[in-house]
Amino acid sequence: MNVLLSVARMRAADAAAIAGGVSGITLMEHAGRAVADAVMAHQRGGQGVAPVAVLCGPGNNGGDGFVAARHLAAAGWPVRLALLGELDRLTGDAALAAAEWVGAWGRDSVLAAESRVLNGAAVVIDALFGTGLTRPLSGAARELVVAMAAARRDGAMVVAVDVPSGLDADTGHPVGSRPMEEGGMVQADLTVTFFRKKPGHLLLPGRVACGATRVADIGIPEGVLDGPAVASDVWENGPALFVDALPRPRVDDHKYRRGHALVVGGAVMTGAARLVARAAQRVGAGMVTVASPPAAELVYRLSSPSQIVRPMSDATAAADMVADPRVAAAVFGPGAGTDDASQALLHALVAAAGRRGSDFGLVLDADVFTAFAGAADALRPHLTGRAVLTPHEGEFARLFGAGHPILSSTASGADKLSRARTAARHLGAVVLLKGADTVIAHPDGRAVIEAGGPATLATAGSGDVLAGLCVGLLAGGMDAFRAAQAAAWLHARAAVRFGPGLVAEDLPEQVPALLSVLLRSMDDLDVAAGK
Repeated sequence: MNVLLSVARMRAADAAAIAGGVSGITLMEHAGRAVADAVMAHQRGGQGVAPVAVLCGPGNNGGDGFVAARHLAAAGWPVRLALLGELDRLTGDAALAAAEWVGAWGRDSVLAAESRVLNGAAVVIDALFGTGLTRPLSGAARELVVAMAAARRDGAMVVAVDVPSGLDADTGHPVGSRPMEEGGMVQADLTVTFFRKKPGHLLLPGRVACGATRVADIGIPEGVLDGPAVASDVWENGPALFVDALPRPRVDDHKYRRGHALVVGGAVMTGAARLVARAAQRVGAGMVTVASPPAAELVYRLSSPSQIVRPMSDATAAADMVADPRVAAAVFGPGAGTDDASQALLHALVAAAGRRGSDFGLVLDADVFTAFAGAADALRPHLTGRAVLTPHEGEFARLFGAGHPILSSTASGADKLSRARTAARHLGAVVLLKGADTVIAHPDGRAVIEAGGPATLATAGSGDVLAGLCVGLLAGGMDAFRAAQAAAWLHARAAVRFGPGLVAEDLPEQVPALLSVLLRSMDDLDVAAGK
């Protein structure tokens, strides 16, 4: 599984490897060699051997840079190496790496770290600061970052060692939460990180700053992941996390056993509920019922012959539908409306869902967050472990309100991962905080980051499809955390599969092919295991 390591856990992984007999200089040698190999592999597809400028910092990240420079120079690449700091003040493994460079090329080959070192370079290796940076870039370091940006605009490829200098690998923000401005963080084309990715490689704006991210094996044993100081509860989303929990139709199934999902539609924005319903069907729900206001009933009835449409005359009728024991999961909010009557209906529906207890699957989206604006604490008693909230950033802020501690960086952290985890813990429900760096958080602190969605998902109705995928999987019996993971993964890959020109209606139609691949992989595993 694609576990992500925080800065502290990665540091513990290094320490565990060293305690187990792998020397620090060996890890540094492998890291630097991996960077050099990445540069050479990239350039073989382009212009071949080219001038390289390596900017080294005063710590172990700089040591990796010395090693990368040595391997590139030995392979015949013209290398200029510059050090931010004094050669004689380097310590530990970085000093050993620098000594090897000096032994081969002399002290005079270690230049002062100035912007002119980048002149004429086709490749710039950023080995200034790694994950150990704790304060915003300033002074000469900041000037070098500005110079790297200029070199990149002139066509140079920037390769970052571990993380782009200035990036907080835990949050994806510039270190110190400095506002995004020139010189605050390196913009790389390629980042070579080691052993495992860190959250900041996936969270925005860090994901953009990293460019393409490549993970290199530097000799840290996999077994260190089991150590208490290293074991992580954050992962990059992928099928290995959820595929074994996907509902698989059985020969003796019927529609209710495959899951009955209830979609509560609105009177005006009818497209939202129709997208939800279609997605729920395509992901495997055995039956989908749309609860319709009388004024929109004909629209819903004409939408799909395989969907059941039931008139919803008032809040009592709607609550009765939720209470039906044959309904396994429901979704409230998409297209519901923000007028007083619609908001009152949503309150009644949420209360009815809460009365169903912990076995009932619930997805809350869109207008629910207006109905409970600034009243997250009033929502909390109605939520169970099978509830999934799917807000985007604006809805998240609306739900908690400006004065809520969860929106305070001192209480929960300014970064998206921390906010989602704190919110899930506070609400006692799974929170899927949407975006190009979607975070799925469990109340117990576990979290998953989905960063595979393309920019084409920024289209009206795509969030409704995501809600439909969630409710369909919940209706099929998945637990809320893994249903949210699977929904986010399918949503992203459906957009990738379709390509340019995507509109929300296209997304559900890509899901069956994706499910076929996932379920076939499980069947293959079953055969291999003799099941």
